Formats: sequence, C-alpha cells, structure tokens
Amino acid sequence: MIALHTKLKMKTNFTQIGYFTLSAYVDTGHFTYLYVIILLFLYILIICSNLLLIVIICMNRRLHEPMYIFLCSLFVNEVYGSTALFPFILGQIPYDIHIVSAYICFLQVFCVYSYGSVEFFTLTIMSYDRYVAICFPLEYNTCMTSNKVAMLIALTWLPPLLVVVGLTSMSFSLQLCGNIINNVYCDNNSIVRLACSNTSIHNIYGLISTALIVFVPLIFILYTYIRILKVCFSGSKQTRQKAVSTCTPHLASLLNFSFGCFFEVLQNRFKINNLPDKFGIFVSLYFVTCQMLFNPVLYGLKMSTMRKICARLFQCEV
Repeated sequence: MIALHTKLKMKTNFTQIGYFTLSAYVDTGHFTYLYVIILLFLYILIICSNLLLIVIICMNRRLHEPMYIFLCSLFVNEVYGSTALFPFILGQIPYDIHIVSAYICFLQVFCVYSYGSVEFFTLTIMSYDRYVAICFPLEYNTCMTSNKVAMLIALTWLPPLLVVVGLTSMSFSLQLCGNIINNVYCDNNSIVRLACSNTSIHNIYGLISTALIVFVPLIFILYTYIRILKVCFSGSKQTRQKAVSTCTPHLASLLNFSFGCFFEVLQNRFKINNLPDKFGIFVSLYFVTCQMLFNPVLYGLKMSTMRKICARLFQCEV
C-alpha cells in the first residue's frame, strides 16, 4: 500500500514538471565570454544582413517581382528563426546550471520547428517560381499575379504553423518522467522520449508531419528541376545563362538546408548514441544557424541585381 502511494506521488510530481535541464552544454572555462562574443557577433550579423535585404526589396520598386517577394519572405523567416534561438543560447552559456522553464521550452520548440518548416515551404515555392519563369516565360506575368503571389506566401506560412501547433500541443499534453534534455536548445523528440505513457500516436504524427513538410516538398522541387534541366538542354544559350544565374543560389541554399535537416532528423529521431557529443552539438547548431547567415550572403552576392543595389548603397554611405 505504501509502495503504491509512493509510486502515485512520484508520477504526480513527474507529470507537473516546471522546468527542463539542458545537459549538452560543456564547461568552456576561461573561453565562456569569448563564445558569447562570437555568438553575439553572428546574431547581429544575421539580423543586420537579413534586415538590410528586406529593406532593399521593400524600398526598391524594381524588386517588386515574385522572385524577390519570395526572397523577402525567406529573409523574414531567417530573422524569426535566429531570434528564437540566439538570445536563448546567449543567456545559457555564462551559467553553470542550464535550466529553462517548461513554457519557454515548448515555445522554443514551436519557434524552431516552425522556422524549419516555413524554410522548406518557401524554398519549394521559390522552385515553382523558377520553374514557371524558365519553362513558361511567356505566361509568367499572367500566371504569377499579385493575388497568386500573396496566396503562395500565405501557403508558405499557415500550413507549416498549423502542423507545428499540433505537434507542440501533443507534446505539451504528455505525462513526463524526467526533465533532462540532451541538447543545447529544446527539441520535440527529446521531450517525447521523456514521456511515461505510450507515444505511438505522437511518433506517427511526427513521421507524417516530417513527410509532409520535408519529403513532399523535396519531391516537388526535384520535379521542377528536372523540367528546368530539360528546357536548358533543349533551349538557347541565353536560357541556360538565365537558369544558372537564378537557380544556383536557390539550389545551394536548398542543399545546405537539406544537409542540416537530414543529420538533425537522423540524430534526433533515430537516437544515434555512438556519435561524439560535440559533433551532435555542431549538427544541431549547424541546422539552425548556418542557413540564417548563408542565405543573405548567397543571394546578396550571387544575384546581380541585389549585388548592384547593395554596392550602390554602400558607395553612397561612404
């Protein structure tokens, strides 16, 4: 009877967890504030570079075209994702004990996962835009109207946000038997592993949402690029040059983000234990930080129109 009472009491305490402990942080010793300065510099660089390109696109009428509007949405997502992560990590590094409120933790799960989902959907819409522009150049202006562009922008944000709301809500309702997350930020799979109850429904929902958000867009992007390559091989030299100049940044961004997502999903969902802890931390941070800096640098330097406007702006300031 006493053992049963103790068991019930322990279950009650475990299911009312008010905070999580992040165990992936390592003791950096005298280099703690150096890491803080480096991360703070990266965060400021990400925010400034993305905001600069957002302002350039919004203020320059020549860039009020579908391709640049989708780019603007992509840069907004980078600002959103970096703000969900960098201030949190900067607030954790200087301390010896790394704890986070349960509500803040679930909010971060929502923000990080919605950032990744919106990123994939935006890259998918951008590939569709390039497909129409290269394969159907004469119909492009009539096809990509302002109303359709607005609808596509809404499509890149609303469905992913709804899917992640469902994912976060299901995890929030779980009964947990622990509060230690082996990561530098809160992720959904680590929380689900702490559950006392059966998580089959959560795992099925996670796999379905991963397929809808990652694999379906990748299949569609692959289809568009196959069609673009066919047109390039059968078209003129000018068509090939246009395809290379506009598709190269998108393809590089897609490969970079897909690489990060692949290893992050592999590490979290399949629980690979034989990898070094530092490599796991690197992969987690690569997934959510590299893309945020990679996109504005890539599109700002590679696309000639953006590069010329940026160069003119800095020349005026000098």
